[in-house]
Amino acid sequence: MIKQLGISSWSYHWAVGISGYPAPQKPLTPIDLVEKAHELGVGVVQIANNLPLHKLDTIQLDHLRAAAQHYGIEIEVGTSGVEPAHLRKYLEIAKFLNSKLLRTLTHSAESRPDLPQIEEWLREVLPDFAEADVVIAVENYERHSAKELAELIRRINHPYLGVCLDTVNNFGALEGPDIVLAELAPYVLNLHIKDFGTERLDTGMGFIITGRPAGEGRLNVPKILEVLNKNKRPFNMILELWPPYQGDIEASIANEAEWVKRSITYLKSLLEPEQN
Repeated sequence: MIKQLGISSWSYHWAVGISGYPAPQKPLTPIDLVEKAHELGVGVVQIANNLPLHKLDTIQLDHLRAAAQHYGIEIEVGTSGVEPAHLRKYLEIAKFLNSKLLRTLTHSAESRPDLPQIEEWLREVLPDFAEADVVIAVENYERHSAKELAELIRRINHPYLGVCLDTVNNFGALEGPDIVLAELAPYVLNLHIKDFGTERLDTGMGFIITGRPAGEGRLNVPKILEVLNKNKRPFNMILELWPPYQGDIEASIANEAEWVKRSITYLKSLLEPEQN
């Protein structure tokens, strides 16, 4: 069952800044993200690896925590990598920010462990997470098939480990949303709604997958919610987007913000019957 609707630092790629493209005049900060959540009327902010929290000092983290408390916004901490030292560092950040969930990816820029190593490292840190009452939600993406990730979660079989289900990340592994949902639905602790479209290349030879505002693409969001709402464990639904570059950075930021507003309006419309 869905607890709350939220936004992510990956809802605002261009406002945060993307390597290889012009930098925003005023890059989005974690506190800016909290304020945007308040303006949009959503209850959760997931701060992921494009806004790395371990680079903030204690004073900055304290200001972030205060802003979240002021606006009544729940923070979910995100990162990439599963090395025990790194996960324990982020566990401390999660505790400081009152986050009950740490979202991560199995690989990072510095580390590419295989599945047995991933399993060993997760088993090592899970007692610490259980003691702190913080769950680890491993996000699916193209590095592993959905079946491989599901089997990993089943083998470890720990109540503080599950999945952050991303609806389109596994296209890189030739798996669409239906496959991902079928394999991973029982283990979902967090949901990323990311809508998409497909377009044929102008040569006619091949397709590209492009982002869309939620509810305006090919993603069957009602079906996903119908399946996941049968789960016993509640989860937050987080908006992520793939908005295209608009030719300059300010136009890209403006387009992205418009996509967020349209997406949140649509997702709220799906949740209203549950809340009445």
